[in-house]
Amino acid sequence: MERYLIDTNVVSGYLSASFSTVGLALMDVAIDAVPNISVITQIELLCWNTDEDTLQKVKDFISDSNVLNINLDVIAECVRLRRTKKIKTPDAIIAATALVYDYQLITNNEKDFENIKGLKIVNPYKA
Repeated sequence: MERYLIDTNVVSGYLSASFSTVGLALMDVAIDAVPNISVITQIELLCWNTDEDTLQKVKDFISDSNVLNINLDVIAECVRLRRTKKIKTPDAIIAATALVYDYQLITNNEKDFENIKGLKIVNPYKA
């Protein structure tokens, strides 16, 4: 059974139900098994400039999630990625988290994570 790490950009699509039926089914599988998010995703979600209703949905999503913090293994992998790829630090942390925990990354920003050896990506907009 696949385990998933959910990137920030797909949370809004999930909360607004803007995926295809297949994309929503993928998200339901990932979320029903307790959603996994990086601490970076938690920070990015809480920084959204949005209305109170949406902010509460975001907070509820986070409280239902397993937030994966940055540990020494994630740091080492992040450093390796930053030294070998042109990737922003937040994206490198998210990719490193997925690699360290052997999670498939659910993202709509495939370009940000392209050519990272071993990183499995699924895009719910293309599912």
